[in-house]
Amino acid sequence: MSSIQNKTDVILIGAGVMSATLGSLLKELAPEWDIKVFEKLASAGEESSNEWNNAGTGHAALCELNYTSEKSDGSVDISKAVKVNEQFQLSRQFWSYLVSRNLIRNPQDFIMPIPHMSFVEGEKNVAFLKKRLEALSGNPLFQGMEFSDDPKKLKEWIPLMMGGRPSEEPIAATKIDSGTDVNFGALTRMMFDHLKRKNVKMHYNHSVEDMKRTSDGSWELKVRNIDSGTVEHHTAKFVFIGGGGGSLPLLQKTGIPESKHIGGFPVSGLFLVCKNPEVVAQHHAKVYGKAKVGAPPMSVPHLDTRYIDNKKSLLFGPFAGFSPKFLKTGSNLDLIGSVKPNNVVTMLAAGVKEMALTKYLIQQVMLSNEKRMDELREFIPTAKSEDWDIVVAGQRVQVIKDTEAGKGTLQFGTEVVSAADGSVAALLGASPGASTAVHVMLEVFAKCFPQHMTAWEPKIKEMIPSYGVSLVDNPALFEEIHTSTAQTLGLSQKELVYS
Repeated sequence: MSSIQNKTDVILIGAGVMSATLGSLLKELAPEWDIKVFEKLASAGEESSNEWNNAGTGHAALCELNYTSEKSDGSVDISKAVKVNEQFQLSRQFWSYLVSRNLIRNPQDFIMPIPHMSFVEGEKNVAFLKKRLEALSGNPLFQGMEFSDDPKKLKEWIPLMMGGRPSEEPIAATKIDSGTDVNFGALTRMMFDHLKRKNVKMHYNHSVEDMKRTSDGSWELKVRNIDSGTVEHHTAKFVFIGGGGGSLPLLQKTGIPESKHIGGFPVSGLFLVCKNPEVVAQHHAKVYGKAKVGAPPMSVPHLDTRYIDNKKSLLFGPFAGFSPKFLKTGSNLDLIGSVKPNNVVTMLAAGVKEMALTKYLIQQVMLSNEKRMDELREFIPTAKSEDWDIVVAGQRVQVIKDTEAGKGTLQFGTEVVSAADGSVAALLGASPGASTAVHVMLEVFAKCFPQHMTAWEPKIKEMIPSYGVSLVDNPALFEEIHTSTAQTLGLSQKELVYS
């Protein structure tokens, strides 16, 4: 087999939304840099970013109850909700910039306005939801949120969920119209189409098999052309590992100290998809419930209106499952292969600490289709089994690392791991993930390109006007930005009601 040697400035591994975002930002900040992308599948956005492999929620903490925790004194901590919302606003601004410059077109193909709602049952949960609203109501990022425990009002908001519901159980919901449904697969493909026009070299059906340092501090990648079997060697000054669940094994191959004592635990997901158009037409919202006691944050049930391929769909889930694969297209040896001498104690400690998660996953794997329908009927009491099919969603690899909380701590969220010299960075973790892609890439820039940040700052502020500014502390700026991005992205002008 022949071997091909090439040099470039930047290599992006994985053709998902994270690499697409990083590449799109870099092409605005350093247009002269050469960029190559390697993806082992045949096209972009086919793993975690694919529209059928994630919930499609523009995560802004408008409805996700796991971002607002109840403290021991009974008050509600909204700090994480504010943080996630601010991060989503950065993404929304950058998408608006791309559309306004005609770098990507037809925003309705990737983002649609959709009310975001939280729905709870039982007196205790109703009281919590009311306190949550009170805590959020003074914050400009959450203005326009309504609360109701009136069955008549709820029937207006969520008629499908209210039909056939027993009247004796206390229920309540909050609703805010500024939510969005985001087709991250379509967005990813749009950004890569833009990058191809900017002479970014896309290499599909190419699998990165190894990485090693060169004498000048660059990285040499061993890449296999899956179609021809040819082995190629590509060298770059900076490498971003954005391969979803496949990022951890590649990070381990770098051998950098920062890659030690990190493990990953794969969790698969299933969704119920409604195939009855009459049922789909009766629901128009993303409605998030509350996770059951003992269940992990990624298990929050939600009933989602989705727009996929310009067609309205209705999904419910997720139901968790277990597979040793780190990607849907991965290997059953992925989990075992990720256990190394430097992380085996970390992984074992997590196994001991996370018995509740293990028990939960076993219960989820054992669920029959009718049991899944029973869980759906907590949202839609009249749901019929024949109206719903199962779709297998993407694999998520939750990060396990040693923290102040102890060895083998399971992390929920997204994390950037980078070398001390900034020559390589990897993205690990899951939700809120894609929604906060721009924030994550700004973090990559700060860690890996500190020498350029002063020169880049004016352009960053042009693309992301709130860069370096707290929108919570500048409500007038938030209103201005939110209104302008809504107009550019074709979102409803009724989104916000300012006091």
